[in-house]
Order: sequence, then structure tokens, then C-alpha cells
Amino acid sequence: MANKIKKVDKIHQIFTQEDERQEILKHYKSLLSICRNNIVKEDRKRIRQAFNFALEAHKNHRRKSGEPYIYHPIEVAKIVITEFHLGATSVICALLHDVVEDTDYTLEDIAEYFGDEVAKIIDGLTKISGIFYQTKSIQAENFRKMLLTLSDDVRVILIKLADRLHNMRTLEALPPNKQQRVSNETLYLFAPLAHRMGFHSIKSELEDLGLKFKEPVAFNNVTKKLKESQEERNRFINRFTAPIKKAMNEHGFKYKIIGRPKSISSIWGKMKTKEVPFEEVYDIFAVRIIIDSPEEQEKADCWKAYSIVTDLYRPNPDRLRDWISTPKANGYESLHTTVMSRQGKWVEVQIRTKRMDDIAEKGYAAHWKYKEAKTAESGIDKWLRRIKEMLKSSESDALNFIDDFKLNLFSDEIFVFTPKGELRTLPAKSTALDFAYSIHTQVGNNCLGAKVNHKLVTLNHELKSGDQVEIITSSKQSPKPDWLQYVTTARAKGKIKTALKEEKKAKAEEGKEILIRKFKQLKLEYNQDNIQKLLNYFKLNSPLDLHYEVATNKIGLKQLKTYLADSEKTGILSYLKNPFSRPKPMAGKPAEQDVIRKQLKKNPDTLLIGDNLQELDYTLSSCCTPIPGDDVFGFVTVSEGIKIHRNNCPNAIQLMAKFSYRIIKAKWISKESIAFLSGIKIIGIDDQGILNNITNVISSEYNLNIRSININSDAGTFEGIVMIYIYNTKTLNQLIEKLKKINGVQKVSRISKN
Repeated sequence: MANKIKKVDKIHQIFTQEDERQEILKHYKSLLSICRNNIVKEDRKRIRQAFNFALEAHKNHRRKSGEPYIYHPIEVAKIVITEFHLGATSVICALLHDVVEDTDYTLEDIAEYFGDEVAKIIDGLTKISGIFYQTKSIQAENFRKMLLTLSDDVRVILIKLADRLHNMRTLEALPPNKQQRVSNETLYLFAPLAHRMGFHSIKSELEDLGLKFKEPVAFNNVTKKLKESQEERNRFINRFTAPIKKAMNEHGFKYKIIGRPKSISSIWGKMKTKEVPFEEVYDIFAVRIIIDSPEEQEKADCWKAYSIVTDLYRPNPDRLRDWISTPKANGYESLHTTVMSRQGKWVEVQIRTKRMDDIAEKGYAAHWKYKEAKTAESGIDKWLRRIKEMLKSSESDALNFIDDFKLNLFSDEIFVFTPKGELRTLPAKSTALDFAYSIHTQVGNNCLGAKVNHKLVTLNHELKSGDQVEIITSSKQSPKPDWLQYVTTARAKGKIKTALKEEKKAKAEEGKEILIRKFKQLKLEYNQDNIQKLLNYFKLNSPLDLHYEVATNKIGLKQLKTYLADSEKTGILSYLKNPFSRPKPMAGKPAEQDVIRKQLKKNPDTLLIGDNLQELDYTLSSCCTPIPGDDVFGFVTVSEGIKIHRNNCPNAIQLMAKFSYRIIKAKWISKESIAFLSGIKIIGIDDQGILNNITNVISSEYNLNIRSININSDAGTFEGIVMIYIYNTKTLNQLIEKLKKINGVQKVSRISKN
């Protein structure tokens, strides 16, 4: 160990270029300057040791941008301090977070030099190395390990978020395909995780950066529009807030009012879902009123401010959100209302106190700041406790775990009551059966029915906020397989799976004894090889499944005899009876994935779509219907060859985040002779001759073939779907712009599914 860290304090021995040495020192001094206010002298000494250690470890490493690698851990440490307000130990871990993964240093080295606490956090931050089954995602395994460490120390999550944030800020240095993969992983897991932990600004920045690299045209367009409208927006906000300020002053409030635009990704999301241009998104910005109020008076002051605002401007009653009486699970508290301005525009107004604003912006770190002397368990603590429960009861398959985790991580909450009036928080779309399992595992397992607001309902009845729920149980009741379709929470799913598995194991033991007897009848040897042959034939996953099928009479003597007859035709019956003799190889093509793997090894570069010489088979995915000109990627499926998806396909984020090792680059070869099916949605005023005008533009002006037209008319308006054969995105975009100019047409947009 002594040899490894010898002379690490002498920076000039590590870097020979004076200008680079000075730049590194400048970055390091910047970190110390940030730390100065809340870290004592002794801790600064430990930070210096960690910096020197990381500097020595990464001395031969460069980032993709060409910069010294040490810049990255320094910037991560800065985020840990400025965004999360963590202490010296977290700064040290941030400086060292890549040392074990990327260098020859070990966790034992870290523990010896910096102690067990630092080593434990570094262990949680170090990525898993090793071989995984193809059906599992390495990213999912890494994320799962990170969450496992969370059950001991939440700092692992926070440093990991800081690491991801800096990687996203410097993503330009990576090639486009890696930018896509990292962006999708960020949008799939890290941005929602930041949101759930209450880090609103981090979540917004991660989403904006994800959009920047996934859909650069959309990102740049919205950014440009925001800049162009900034001056006008500021004038509007000043006019809107002037009467509010006057009234707040008259009531003696200490406050500040700020108006700022929504995140770029949020605006783009509204443009897509509502199919409107930037100019028609009415809530591009929000006005926030932050009151300096003592904690015991917070609620009354917020409602008083709400009264002032709604006296001045007419509120939309459907847009009131009260997260003060019932805070979100991540600790978020605020009053939201949408009011009509005097200029005829809807404006969202957020009302909160300084404490609430700190928690909304700084999340978990601010939560701890205000937690002292509180006895009630807060939302964030309940959430962390639920994560620990999920980790204890989760299945071994990492992807199933991630799906269950996401389901509960990203959902909104509802608030329901027990018969005694106790308030319980559940994810939106939770059912009566979810509620039963939230009370106790045994209550869920024995759940016979439920009463919601004193009325009998089914187990899969979807609950709504304010419902009062009573569970009816019976000791004779036990979980059924279809119950998995009745629940949404990970806790309920995990408990049902556990109960079913235990029941299945007991039944499978009976099936095993039955199968052994049947093997004797057929004069076959009961061994692992023969069992595997049966699993392959009946397309089952495990011996447990086979034994269970036998126990439930789905596989009996008749099915086994049929199997033997089929086996005899393929020449493997002798092998079943004598496993020491090798069967003759079966005729047929090798597995489809093996073919794909061999071809990719020979041609590892980009898959060329439309190339007749390309040896790999591919199909265009129906979920996003790509056409030439779209940015696309290939996805190697289990049984359907390669599927081509658009980069902005609704499923792209999940595919790239979960299965990045099965993604291949793809691009189009321009072939004007090939037409691809695509669809457009048209909305407008139902006027005589408008359908004829639309078809004329498509058929006559653009000479395109129409496959189908489906038009629905209602109360003077129409909505239509036109499926056409198109050559490329350029032609499609030109057609859309042309159709928009037809008198009476209001909106035209591309649709994904056929």
C-alpha cells in the first residue's frame, strides 16, 4: 500500500506540463473554496489526501474530451456540496468514486487509507463487473446494487446522481450512439429518481440534457423560442405580479415573487402530447410566491396568499393542487393554482414558504435540515422504508425488479382512509387488493373482498383519493395467479409472487414423485439430462415448472408418450434411455440469435437499411413505423431478428436503458423507389370539399399512394387518420406543411402506429 501512494502529494511529479498542473490546481482550489463554509480544517486535510490519491490513481487517464480525468471527480465533488449540501465524507467519496473501478487500487486500499465508512460507500458506487445472462441488463444490475447500498447509506444515491449529472453535462465528447444510450438510461432511471428524492432542479436539468442529445432539433427549437420570447415574457410577468405585490405589502407579508419558464423538456412534452406549437402552450412559465413565515403559521399564510391571488384573478377550479395538507411522498409542499390574467392568458401560480421552497429545490438534503425535533415520519422516510421492503422481497431477476421499482417510483400518489380514519398513501391506480397488502401481508393473502365507501367492490377496483376502504378476509382464502393482474404496487406483487412460489414448491414436490414413477413405467432414467430434454420439448423454464405441470395433470402419461414418439423421429430416444451415448445432430438452421451474432462479428459497423447486399434480416417496428430520413437504431430481439426503431420511439428509452448490449447502429440507404407505410392525423373544421382538397394534395401534388382514410365528424369538426406510402421524412414533412395550409385544417401531425 505504501508503494502505491508514495509521493502522491508532489503534484509536479505527476504532470510535467506546467499549464496543466496549474489548471488542475485551479479546479481543486475552486472545490476548496466551495467547501470552506461548512467543512472544518481537519476535514479539509482529509479532502486534500483524497484529491492527491485520486490524482495519482488517474494520472494516466484522460476523458473523451482530452482533458485530465481528475477534472471529473472534482466536478462531481462540487455538485455534492452545492446541490446536495453533503459533508466531507461525501466529498472524499466523490473524489474517489471511480478509483476502484478504473484503476489497480482495491477497496482494501481505500479502507486502509480512508476508513471503512468511505470504503463502504465506494463499494456501492463501483459498477458490477462479471458476466450476466443475456436476458438481464447490466444497467439494471448496477442500478439494483446502488439501491441495495441505499438501504445502508443514502449518500450512495446522491453521489451517483452527481456523477450522472456531470457526465450528462459533458456528453458532447462521446460518439452519437453512446450519447443516445446514456441519455436513454438517464431519462429511464436517473431523472425520475432525482424527482422522487425531491431534487427538482437536478431532475429538470437531467431531462433537458437527455432531450438535447435524444432530440437535438426539438431541444434547439424550444431553446430558441424561449430566448426570443424572454423580453415579452418578463414584461407580462411584471404586469401580472404588480397588483399581487401591492396586496401582499398591504397585508404585511415578507415574501419574494419570481417568474421563470418551465424546463425545456416539460414544454416539449406539452407540445407533443397536446399537438400544439410553442406559441399555444399556455403554461410555459410559472409565477412562484415564496413567503417568509414561521413554521406554525405556514399553512394559514399560504392560504391567505392564495386568497389574495384569487381575489385579483379568476382561478380555474379544476387546477387547484393542495400539497400542503397532504405533501407528496418526496416531501414536496406547495399550493398550485391556475388563474386567468387580464391579458386573457392562463398563468400557473405556486405558493409556498421559504422552508417548502428549500425542500422543493434541494430535496433530501433540505429535508434533513428541517427534520430536527419532529416525531412524525415524513414522506421521504416512508419512501426510503418502502425501498428497503422492495429490496428484501424482490425477485432475483434484475429487470423484473427495475420494472416494479419504476412502477412505484414514478407514479403520483392517492390518499385513502382505513375504516378508523387512518390516512394511507398509495401510488395512483392502486386497487383494493393493493390497499390490503399495504396494511399487512396476511391481510392481503386472506383478502376475500373489499368495501369502498361502504359499498362492496371487486379486488381489482381502482381506488381514488378520499376513498374509505374496508378489507374483508377469510382464513380459507389464498393468493391466486390472476391476482398479479389486480395489483400495481411492488409490495403487493412481491408478496403475491412469494406466496404463489411457496404453494408451487409444495405442489411441485408432489409432481416430482409422480414424474419419477412415470419414468419407471416408461423405463427411462430420471436424471438432469432427461429433465432438460423434457423442459425443451414442453417449453418450460425450470424443473420446478415441469414438476408443477405434472402435479396439476397438465403433463401426464399421454403427453409423455407423445413426447417419446416425437423424440424417436428425431433420433434422440436412445439418448434418453442411455445418456452416455451422444445423439446425432438434429437437422435445421442454427438459432436465429447465433446467426445475428456471427454476422455482427463479421460486419460490426452500422446496419444499412435498404441495402440488398446486407446479410442480416431486419423488420421495421410497428410501434413507431420508421421511414427513410428518421434517426433509427437496430434492436436484436430474442426470436424475431433485428427490429428497426426510431430514436424517439416511445419504447426507445426502455430498450436502450435495459438492453444496451443488444442495440446496434443503423442508417438508411437512400432508395427513392422504396415506399414505406406511414400515417398522419388531421384535425379541422368539417366543411364541404375539405376531404377532396386533402386527397388532391396527397395524390395529385405529391403523387403518393393512399392506403386508407378514416374520418370521424362531430359537431362541425372532423378528425381523420390517413395512411400513405411515403419515401422519406423530407417528403412527409413537406406534405404535412402543405396540408396545414388547406383552408379549414387546424392541425396535422405524424402518428406512430399503423
